[in-house]
Amino acid sequence: MLLRLDTKDTRPLHEQVAAAVRRAVAEGECRPGDRLPSARDLAQALDVNVNTVLRGLRDLRDDGLLEFRRGRGVTVANGAEQRSGLLEQARALVAEAARSGYSRAELIEIIRGIP
Repeated sequence: MLLRLDTKDTRPLHEQVAAAVRRAVAEGECRPGDRLPSARDLAQALDVNVNTVLRGLRDLRDDGLLEFRRGRGVTVANGAEQRSGLLEQARALVAEAARSGYSRAELIEIIRGIP
């Protein structure tokens, strides 16, 4: 798995790490059941702190894209490729709604009104 961070990206590093893994899953580079390299190896490859990588991986675990298993490390969750794309689209929608002046509550009401 080859991950890269964009040095011009202004997002926090842990978000960039999560986005890089999310992109690898969405593009099929990592498939459900695949084991990710250790956080230490990822941190070294990306030239970031191990805690930064762990925070990004925990965010992906919380989103249901990764599974942490004692003794087996971090693996890509079943169905992660679908969730990865949908989560990115949902985040983009929330960001666009905010730019347009809509609150999350208003966005939820708009979505509920869609047949």
